[in-house]
Amino acid sequence: MLSQKVTIKNPTGLHLRPAGILCKDAMQFKSQITFTFKGTTANAKSVLSVLGACVKSGDEIELFCEGEDEQEALRTLVQAIESGLGE
Repeated sequence: MLSQKVTIKNPTGLHLRPAGILCKDAMQFKSQITFTFKGTTANAKSVLSVLGACVKSGDEIELFCEGEDEQEALRTLVQAIESGLGE
């Protein structure tokens, strides 16, 4: 299992559009991908789970990837988040 902390840079946080992009990116991988925020764990492959975490701009989340393609999954998702998830 690999993990990395990353700060959300989107001005409006993880609302529907960036949450959808995050989920679409996560679903490309076979690994289990989750993140923790304020003591809760969210499934990065579920839009409802990501939205339910209520992550705002400037918040730090910790991504966890576990599986056969965990290194590539973590690298791809951190890069997507740091680039603003399309915003």
